[in-house]
Amino acid sequence: MTRKLIVGIIIVVVVAGALAAVKTMQIRSMIAFGASFAPPPETISSAVAREEKWQDSLTAVGSVSAAQGVMVSPEIAGTVTEINFESGATVNQGDLLVKLDASSEEAQLRAAEAQVELARLNAERTQRLSADKTVSQSELDSAEATLKQDQANADAIRTTIDKKTIRAPFTGRLGIRLVNLGEQLDVGKGIVSLQSPSPVFVDFSLPQQNLSLLETGLVVEVTCDAYPGHKFAGTLTAINPDLDATTRSVSLRATFVNADQLLRPGLFVRTAVILPQAQPVLTVPATAVLSAPYGDAVYVIEPQVANGVTNLVVQQKFIRTGRTHGDFVSVESGLKAGDRVATAGLFKLRNGVSVQENNAGADSPQPSLSPNPPNS
Repeated sequence: MTRKLIVGIIIVVVVAGALAAVKTMQIRSMIAFGASFAPPPETISSAVAREEKWQDSLTAVGSVSAAQGVMVSPEIAGTVTEINFESGATVNQGDLLVKLDASSEEAQLRAAEAQVELARLNAERTQRLSADKTVSQSELDSAEATLKQDQANADAIRTTIDKKTIRAPFTGRLGIRLVNLGEQLDVGKGIVSLQSPSPVFVDFSLPQQNLSLLETGLVVEVTCDAYPGHKFAGTLTAINPDLDATTRSVSLRATFVNADQLLRPGLFVRTAVILPQAQPVLTVPATAVLSAPYGDAVYVIEPQVANGVTNLVVQQKFIRTGRTHGDFVSVESGLKAGDRVATAGLFKLRNGVSVQENNAGADSPQPSLSPNPPNS
């Protein structure tokens, strides 16, 4: 019994040893395979960092204002008796807009004119008598002074009547009517907005470090969300002589002919002051740039030789970006001309990953300096 037990134990130990040896060989084989295994290269698109010349510009946001614009309002309180315009109409300088009740002033004017006529007759009579030495010089002076005073009183009443006849101060386009017939208007109460649609101004500001680059006569281009893809060209016409003490920025004004009257007062616009000389820049497609809180980076494609075989791998490099133009971005540091960078498939990459380039996607959109539709 004991001998059989010993034999059984020996058999079990031998079998277990054989299994352990087999398993050890399998594990060593798997480890060796894993050490020699190379994952397939990731497929990416690429582009070459190139030197180009871009027309430099200074960008900001601005607001459109009319060359002439006013809220028409009365100088004297009164009741509206006549409205002679329609909302949105175009008017010429001097056109009648609103009449206020002037019946009381007109009655006063008739009385004042009668008083003027009487004073004139008295002055003429006194002049004839003075020529005959019948009255003194002081009486003549008094009569003439009375005539002038009565004429001034009549003129004051006429001025009041004129101020109750409200006319367009300049040629332009009217806004929405804000008054009604019979309404009692106080001094300064708005009647209607009047804006001159052409020309218009665009007011904006730039930082003080750009001051040396600015001069009147430079071309200014503006775009706005109201007219996608449309650029308006104007001229820089005014540079404020002093800077804002809080923001250290200089206020600027550009003038636009606005012949089509698309730019409206109050419109928010993006402005670009075009500088006269084009500057050399190093550019890459914007899709090649990975933006992160700690900085922008690109994956540069480099050859790597291993076991006599040359493969392409990527290395992440941090860069400093500058301006954007269409689908491209300028690189101020971190790259050199001729470097190849990955432009698609970046989410699959990390340092040292093997890649293969595939730029044959003819159906995919290609980066452009003037994309259509434009970038927002």
